[in-house]
Amino acid sequence: MNILVTGGAGYIGSHACKALAADGYTPITYDNLSRGNRWAVKWGPLEEGNIADAARVRAVLEKYRPIALMHFAAYAYVGESVQVPLLYYENNFGGSSVLLRTVVEFQCIPVVFSSTCASYGVPDCIPISEDHPQRPINPYGHSKLFVERMLQDANVAYGLPWVALRYFNAAGADPDGEIGEAHDPETHLIPLTAMAARAGTAVRVFGTDYDTPDGTCVRDYIHVSDIADAHVRALKYLLLGGKSCALNLANTRGYSVKEVISTAEKVCGHAIHIEFAPRRIGDPPILIGDSSRARMLLTWNPSRSELQTQITDAWKWMQKQT
Repeated sequence: MNILVTGGAGYIGSHACKALAADGYTPITYDNLSRGNRWAVKWGPLEEGNIADAARVRAVLEKYRPIALMHFAAYAYVGESVQVPLLYYENNFGGSSVLLRTVVEFQCIPVVFSSTCASYGVPDCIPISEDHPQRPINPYGHSKLFVERMLQDANVAYGLPWVALRYFNAAGADPDGEIGEAHDPETHLIPLTAMAARAGTAVRVFGTDYDTPDGTCVRDYIHVSDIADAHVRALKYLLLGGKSCALNLANTRGYSVKEVISTAEKVCGHAIHIEFAPRRIGDPPILIGDSSRARMLLTWNPSRSELQTQITDAWKWMQKQT
């Protein structure tokens, strides 16, 4: 019942490891700790290594003989991907290519892949379904789309089973307070608002002239624990012979940047100062997803979908940090 979890020391990967352990699996975290946290590995062994190191990956596969792979390991900053695109193609695409080739050579075990709504680019319609054309507008989105294409081709050529979960904005923290979001640098809006509320600093808002009700970007926020639950359900779906596919993880409800900050002020009990800045390259105005397919195929029902709940969990986690 071992599950190899690349990037298991990261934000979403560590929450998935907790969910796997709660369901009776043993998560084997494989992480180079360049952006993950050693302290977040609590529910199984840690094997340090790079996904582009075929020999190291093979050694871990031989040691633990996992029945499936959950692949989270990736760089995930949209802005950074625009500034240093080759880094993203080298790691997210090139590293994943080595990883998948090594897995296929070992055994065609099911793969649950951490994909992204960034693969859609600027949507033609809202909410976005899985049938919407994928036209990324930043290297991060392109790198994730390329891996989806690799999975599709590997399925045809080798019979590799896969599910790609295209989630929208991950938010919140473990309700039990054991793990949470801790990036360096932090770029996600909700933890930034919590940090600003605690320190009395300002939150930078990128762009106020988008074609949205208040001029700021609108995003669909999904709790990290609900995302972790969906990964376990996707794993079971594949182990039972489910058909390979891509699925959205979303709440089908969007909130603007200003709405998030306003809600955070109420949750944290502090005024949050705003510093306005120009738009960032690569940011679509609105991203709201349709997750009806995941709900049907995986019998997935998000339990922490309210924005206030997500911010409350993030705030509680932030308060625990020194």
